[in-house]
Amino acid sequence: MLSDKILKLCALVFTKLLYVNYILLFLLICIFCIGFTLLYSAGGGSMEPWASKQLVRFIISLGIYFIVSIINIRYWLGLSYYIYFLSLVLLILVNFYGNTGMGSQRWLNLGLFNLQPSELIKFSLVLVLARYFHADKELSFFNNLKNFIYPIFLIMIPAYLIFIQPDLGSSLILIIASLTILFIIGLSIWFFIGSTLLVIIFAPFAWIFLLYDYQKNRVLTFLDPLRDPLGSGYHIIQSKIALGSGGLFGKGFMNGSQSHLNFIPEMQTDFIFTLLAEEFGMLGTIVLLSLFIILIFYSLTIGLICKSRFACFLAIGVSVNIFYYVFINTSMVTGLIPVVGVPLPLVSYGGTSMMCVMFGMGLVSNAYINKNKDLPRYKDGLLGW
Repeated sequence: MLSDKILKLCALVFTKLLYVNYILLFLLICIFCIGFTLLYSAGGGSMEPWASKQLVRFIISLGIYFIVSIINIRYWLGLSYYIYFLSLVLLILVNFYGNTGMGSQRWLNLGLFNLQPSELIKFSLVLVLARYFHADKELSFFNNLKNFIYPIFLIMIPAYLIFIQPDLGSSLILIIASLTILFIIGLSIWFFIGSTLLVIIFAPFAWIFLLYDYQKNRVLTFLDPLRDPLGSGYHIIQSKIALGSGGLFGKGFMNGSQSHLNFIPEMQTDFIFTLLAEEFGMLGTIVLLSLFIILIFYSLTIGLICKSRFACFLAIGVSVNIFYYVFINTSMVTGLIPVVGVPLPLVSYGGTSMMCVMFGMGLVSNAYINKNKDLPRYKDGLLGW
């Protein structure tokens, strides 16, 4: 009977939902609640224009988290390359048909929502790297160098597609995060030493021939924000003023003068950490950063206890990506690195970033559910088919 099959399916889904990692979910909800509160404040004490949309996106993202968590991990193993190549296709399409905003062509209009493929590729790349190295491969760099040549190409192709949007910041983040994952997997430190030397050698040529004028201005402004205080240095100067004015306990909820008098641009997205520091002070930033630190280390711990390489590399890869999201965003608004367009996960306003982060954390939860499952390893080629 059809009704019996439906009841069995519902029972199976309910049983699987019991094994979802609710500690991860609790941490994610806490971080979102902080972001939701800040967006409410940024809207002047109103759900519009940002808080209400962000709430809807989070509810949808919760569904993504649960679905990704309970799907059999073997399906993610088998779908990894397909998801990666789909992300590449979307990156190619965005360069031809994408919507332009803030000087870059980054979004695809899918009717109901805009999709930013550069966010999706960060986690699909984690999937494909975990899939590639799950196979029966020697991970020693010196013993089998060719095993690391293919992954480097898998990284550099999307990085180039993002670079020509142009989006240098996201391109560099993709490369740095992916190479960090390769280092954890087994790529020799000598590769990074050699790569660093090559970067130093070719940096002058990149400055002259590759970087756009606005990208050069960002670097120069990072070195000396006062060189153009009303132009390229305006963002970071106002951000530092707001950060310092918050003090230890902040000015209070919705009482941030720099934020609410519109001195801080993009305070609902890239500079939302500044809003937090101004209204809730250093104490508020410590609470948020502590939640992120717990989330990242807990995810890494899940990776370390997994029996299969695939689950292990999934959890570690997602953890590395979340770390770079947080590190680069907070370093940017405090003036430690040049300004780049990187959101703060689950806190900054934005749909694609939130859904992709929840997709990634769903993979971590999936790895936790299957931590004792030793998936078969086998020898394969580049595509793993």
